[in-house]
Amino acid sequence: MKLGWTAFQGDKRITGGSPAEVVTVLKARHVSGVLIFDDVTGRLVDLDLRGDLEECLARLPKDNEDPVEPAERRPGRPKLGVVAREVTLLPRHWEWLNRQPGGASVALRKLVEAARAAGDADSRKRQAQEAADRFMQALAGDQPGYEEAARALYAGQADRFEGLTAAWPKDIRDHAIRLAKGAFETSDTERK
Repeated sequence: MKLGWTAFQGDKRITGGSPAEVVTVLKARHVSGVLIFDDVTGRLVDLDLRGDLEECLARLPKDNEDPVEPAERRPGRPKLGVVAREVTLLPRHWEWLNRQPGGASVALRKLVEAARAAGDADSRKRQAQEAADRFMQALAGDQPGYEEAARALYAGQADRFEGLTAAWPKDIRDHAIRLAKGAFETSDTERK
């Protein structure tokens, strides 16, 4: 997932964009007392802005930075990313899987992909709720209607959420609404 950050100084949004863009703007403006938020998680970013721009940029996380340890050679199709692991099932489950076209492995991959697709909407909704809530706790916790707005966020009440945040400082309100947008989208199962 691509990183995106937004920087606030008090209740004013300073800048937003990729980590490199945010750092570049903050260094050019020589601002202090800045809070930087991750746009995906709503978490505060701990950022060291000491030194020159190049030093700050060198300390930034890379996109999709996940250290991957080299795996030992195992059975499977490593060039495709297929990894062999042990799965424990009841005999009736193995019998059913083995009767499926392509065998147990193909059937399991299809089942996993179907479950992931079905859960993606709920996962995105939950992620949006949590990101907006974290941001709101940090910058809007003392704003009027904060607790009710948080309840509306988790209840999926978009109009109520926007109404309760209307009196907040513009930049805080707009960012909270932007982060919460995915929390108010209805999934296919909710529409039925």
